[in-house]
Amino acid sequence: MRIGSSIFLIALGAILAWAVAPGLIPAVDQVLVGYILMAVGLIGLIASLILASPGRSRRVSESRSVVDPNTGERITRNESRDGGL
Repeated sequence: MRIGSSIFLIALGAILAWAVAPGLIPAVDQVLVGYILMAVGLIGLIASLILASPGRSRRVSESRSVVDPNTGERITRNESRDGGL
């Protein structure tokens, strides 16, 4: 769940809980459904923010050295990349 979908669930839950007249959907307690949607959206928002935090990213550096057989010259190649999840 991404940040946008979490905010959407929170907004939809708030509309169901507070803005729509009770009894619009028969046999369903829409206030409870609204609170459940807001809770799920909040949990998803917190999880999305934790996973997207910059503290979890890391940088991976790799170095390789070889000797060219024709010239005898040492060739070094350095690579750096972000290590994602």
